[in-house]
This record gives sequence, C-alpha cells and structure tokens, in this order.
Amino acid sequence: MTGVTKRIAMIAHDNRKKDLLDWARFNRGTLVGHELYGTGTTGGLIADELGLEVHRYLSGPLGGDQQVGAAVAEGRLDMIIFFWDPLEPQPHDVDVKALLRVAVVHNCPIACNRATADFLLSSPLMHRAYEPMAAIA
Repeated sequence: MTGVTKRIAMIAHDNRKKDLLDWARFNRGTLVGHELYGTGTTGGLIADELGLEVHRYLSGPLGGDQQVGAAVAEGRLDMIIFFWDPLEPQPHDVDVKALLRVAVVHNCPIACNRATADFLLSSPLMHRAYEPMAAIA
C-alpha cells in the first residue's frame, strides 16, 4: 500500500453484518493497509473471518456507537463504514442518530451502503493526506 494510512471504523447492524463482511472480504487487499476499528461483534467477525487486525470498541448497543462518535469528535478516525438498517427499529436508535450527526458535524466521511463505501475506498483521497474542513460551528 502506498500513501497514507487511514483510520477506518466499521459498524453493521445484525441483519447487515453479512453485507459488511462480504464488502470487507472483497476489499481486503485495500483494507489491510489501513488501521481498522470496529464495534463489538462486527469487529470480531472481520478480524476472525478475514484475518485482519481490528481494534474493537464495545458493541453498538452497549456504547460502541458512542465510542466511535467520540473518536470522530477527537479527530482519531478518518472515515466510517456503517451498514445500518433504516427499515428495522433499533433499541439504541438514539445512539445511531447521534453517530450520524457527529460524523456530519465533524465532516467525517460516512458510508451507509456498499455503493458509498466503494466510492470512498476507491477515492484518490485514500492515498494522500486529507485535512477535513473545520466542524460545523
């Protein structure tokens, strides 16, 4: 991998975990050159199934989404791949909305589906330093 190492968080709701795992498997060659983070089960699945090192936060409903949000607010993540299910109610829906909000406020790229994740990972900006504009005031 040439260029800059990105810090990428990966999160998936239960019925989207297979989709994220399939995406990560397809993109394993690219992901291996970056610093990976994941919430609970999602991070464990990616580490176990793909043999990638994944720094794990708590499970989303147990505070993992909030930990990812804090990392974004503190500038410790470069992007989020978050395969969530807008059609399925989540018991921690407030945390999900807060994470989406903090990503937008801090100008952190967040992909909520495979197409957007593909565009982010294939962007020329993946291979060079990128300083996002200041957060929304």
